[in-house]
Amino acid sequence: MNPTEQFLQWVKESGNIVFFGGAGVSTESGIPDFRSVDGLYNQEYDYPPETILSHTFYMQNTSEFYRFYRNKMLCLTAKPNAAHKKLAELESAGKLKAVITQNIDGLHQAAGSRTVLELHGSVHRNYCRKCGRLYDAKYILNSKDCPVCESCGGDIKPDVVLYEEGLDDDTMRQSIRYITQADMLIIGGTSLAVYPAARLIDYYRGSRLVLINQSTTPYDHRADLRIEGKIGEIFSEIEL
Repeated sequence: MNPTEQFLQWVKESGNIVFFGGAGVSTESGIPDFRSVDGLYNQEYDYPPETILSHTFYMQNTSEFYRFYRNKMLCLTAKPNAAHKKLAELESAGKLKAVITQNIDGLHQAAGSRTVLELHGSVHRNYCRKCGRLYDAKYILNSKDCPVCESCGGDIKPDVVLYEEGLDDDTMRQSIRYITQADMLIIGGTSLAVYPAARLIDYYRGSRLVLINQSTTPYDHRADLRIEGKIGEIFSEIEL
């Protein structure tokens, strides 16, 4: 039995699946990741992306932050791909209990997934730092320079986790609970290089840890099954 066949067999047999995904889940929807050959880290800017997407840069160079953010982070025309759609189907069938994602694009929800834990927040939630009023991504995209609140004139900040900022404690606790209880953990489209999110793998207690990625990760040796390839193509083979 080849790795893909084994994967499909485990999906059939499992009833408490958790999926943990990264940027590679959305690249097939046309959203660039940060570390691939064609990702943002290999493009030329006045500052590297990890500097621009930091809390310090946001506070000190807000206008430049938003220029980059609008151009590179708001991919509002992207549509869910086969992986997003199949995960939503698995949840509807009662087999998948949660999607844990490092992505901020909202494509899992757009595909119909309901239990989605967003480790790094979402571009679709933005809030006034002064009064707390919420704004959607279209408001940010259509705003000029530094967006301000229509109610109080306060600065608006995306509800995304920037470098130097900590992850939401409640989201982490929920993620750990789901992973600890899972009989199958599928990790896909992530290099497992971003901490503390990558440490979530340590909480899995089962014997069906599947890594699906186009490149190697530091945790390949921990996998019970490793599949190299595009996650959308692999997931499209799942039959319910």
